Amino acid sequence: MNFLETIINRKKLVVEEAKTVLTLAEIQSLVEDIRPRRNFREAITVDDDDGSGHVKVIAEIKRASPSRGVIVSDVNPAAIARDYEKGGAAAISVLTETDFFNGSHKDFQAARDAVKLPLLRKDFIVDEYQIYESLLIGADSILLIAAALPDFHLGNFISIAKLKSLPALVEVHSKDELARAIDAGAEIIGVNSRDLATFTVSRQVAEKLAGMIPNDVIKVYESGVNDPEDLSYIMSLGYNAVLIGEHFMRARDRVSEVRRFVSYYI
Repeated sequence: MNFLETIINRKKLVVEEAKTVLTLAEIQSLVEDIRPRRNFREAITVDDDDGSGHVKVIAEIKRASPSRGVIVSDVNPAAIARDYEKGGAAAISVLTETDFFNGSHKDFQAARDAVKLPLLRKDFIVDEYQIYESLLIGADSILLIAAALPDFHLGNFISIAKLKSLPALVEVHSKDELARAIDAGAEIIGVNSRDLATFTVSRQVAEKLAGMIPNDVIKVYESGVNDPEDLSYIMSLGYNAVLIGEHFMRARDRVSEVRRFVSYYI
């Protein structure tokens, strides 16, 4: 069993436990009239007419990961979110997975209450219940991992999210996953250079898949970005935005470090 399968199996148990507290019907009723208040899609879309050339940066709040262990031991999600906003990030991603990434709904809500930027809920969504749960905690966008979902669920979850005006960033790591994401109707696709089965990183994945993504789909580059100079290469491949987590989390001055990336001209 690989890392991703281990995480998915645990997540399914967590969701079933959550349903004993709040059923699917109950959570659907609670979020019936809830819609995201902040436009994630618009925030990460490059405006070709403004002439700024500024990179769209999604800055991530990430306590730990299976591959890196604890990244930062003393985490204040609200303070970090404010730093990201001051630095000029276009949006913020927050890990809410508890068992392997040490994240939580509390982290997400603390960050949301601290800033005005749109927030992406980053978790391993394996059940439609989690889509409604995302609305309940105030998400403006959700992550859907193609490798974690069979075709029916991927397409169904994208459709449910669209009905709720909740943009889904669909993450892929292979040509097959990309084809599945496109067929499922993904409008935002993130190419993760990290293989979630082994947690190894390869830039060749992003290079290979970039030209296969339709022009009308927003393209997000994920994992392995550590220097603003990386952005010229990434954007030359046609990516509209980058998601950066560990590098910003480890920075001594997060405001300045985010600003270095945001102000880098392509």
